[in-house]
Formats: sequence, structure tokens, C-alpha cells
Amino acid sequence: MRRRFGRYGLRFAVLAYLALLVLVPVGFIVGRAFAPGFVAAWHDLANPGGAPSGPFVHALVLTILVAAIAVPLNAAFGVTVALLLARHRFPGARVLDAAIDLPVAVSPVVVGLALVLVYGKGGWFGNWLIGHGIQIIFSVPGIVMASAFVAIPYVARSVLPVLQEIGDDQEQAAETLGAGPWQIFWRVTMPSIRWGLAYGVTLTTARVLGEFGALSVVAGNVSGHTQTLTLYVGGLFDQDFDTVGADMGAVILAAFTLIVLAVLSLSGSEKEKGVRSWRSRFTTSRSASATSSL
Repeated sequence: MRRRFGRYGLRFAVLAYLALLVLVPVGFIVGRAFAPGFVAAWHDLANPGGAPSGPFVHALVLTILVAAIAVPLNAAFGVTVALLLARHRFPGARVLDAAIDLPVAVSPVVVGLALVLVYGKGGWFGNWLIGHGIQIIFSVPGIVMASAFVAIPYVARSVLPVLQEIGDDQEQAAETLGAGPWQIFWRVTMPSIRWGLAYGVTLTTARVLGEFGALSVVAGNVSGHTQTLTLYVGGLFDQDFDTVGADMGAVILAAFTLIVLAVLSLSGSEKEKGVRSWRSRFTTSRSASATSSL
């Protein structure tokens, strides 16, 4: 009886904690966003106070553009770093391993300020860049850099344990059979890490789409020019006091992440019928890892 009570009590505590921190706040935002109706909520988001929809459309397009650039860059960087740490021993490996988690350890506002001090006017490289007609801060490159910086750890930390778990026996066997580095990577390594990569890409996408702190420093928040959707929604809430429009914007940002999650889940289920989804597959044991042949 005590064991059963402890088991159900632990489950209740976990679910209650999750509900208080995630489900209730998110549900409250969704409910309040659609309370006046979808059309009215959309009008408050796209045309606050009767304003034209140009700034909203630009913010939406800029957000998608930044994600389309930053997420693949972080995916390539994360896989490369994970391969270096899992397959090679070199001086400074521990420093690199620790540096990956730096964006999680520092405030996003500090990240934005650091980028300004390095690439802004009067910064280390800022004057040289501006002199050659290249503007980083208060432009799209700075927004991409800030978004990519805060999301650096997710792909690397998702792929690294998978590489360590599966080992390099298959890769060595492929090399013995005459396969080149790219053949080994695409035909042996990539199929084994695809679930970890999918998990990391999903986390990276969510982080990039929802970034606010670093962008508030490096973007300049110029409506119709350097204003992402998060900054646009923040402006509705802080400056225009348009809570309905801000809630609707938050719902759209959450929907983007859910769409990415659904696409990855559906693609995985279509390719491998009857196999668990990538959310549980990415930590699977070596014996259950997917294999491929040359």
C-alpha cells in the first residue's frame, strides 16, 4: 500500500509541477488569445490600432528567414563538434566541451552586448567592417549571429551521447572496406545519429524562434526593418498594451515549434513503420541503433 501510494504520489507531483509551470500558463495564453474570436485576435496582432499589416508581415518573414539560416548553421556546427569530441583526442578538447555550454551559462542580454562590443561601431572589428560597407549590428547578420549563438549547445549535446554510445566499430569497418570519409559519414554515421540530430534541430528551432533578450540588444527593434516576431509581440505588450495581439503572437510562435515537431515525427514514422519516434530513439542503445551497409 505504501509503495503504491508513493508511486502514484510521485507521478502526481511530477504532473502537478509540469502543469503549474507549462500547461496552465500556456493554456491561459491560448484561451485569452482566442477569447474575442480568431478574427478579432488576428486583427489585433496584424493591425494593432488599425495600423497597416506591413510591420507584422515583415517581422514574420524575418523570423522565418533567421531560423532558416541559423538552424542549419547550428546543425552543421553541432554535428562537427560532436564528431570531434567523440572520435578524436586533441589538446583543448575539454575546453571546447565546456565552451559549448557557454550560451546556456550566460544571459542572452550579455550575449547581445558582447556582439555589440565586438562587431558594433567602435568595437574590435566594427570600424573595419563598417569601413568596408558591412554592417553586422542592427541588421540581419547580427540577428542571425545572436540567434545562432544562444542555440549552439542543443545539436551538439543531442548528437554527442549517441556517437559515444554507438562507438566507431562500423565506421572502422567501412574504412577497412575502402569507403572515403564522406561515404562513411553519409552511409554509416548519419543514419545512426539522425534521431539525436532531429531532437537537437527541434530544440534549436524552438530556441531561435523564441529568442528575445539578445535580439533586443543587437537588432535595434526597428519596425519593418530589424524587428522579429518576438520583438514585435513584445512591443505589442509593452508599448501598445495590446494583450490580445501579444497572446496571439505567442500562440503563433508556439505553433511554429509544434509544426517542426510534427514534421519530424511524421517523417520518421513514414520511413520506419512500427519504430518508436525520434523523441525516444535518440537515446537508444547501440544494439538497437539503426545500421546501414555500404
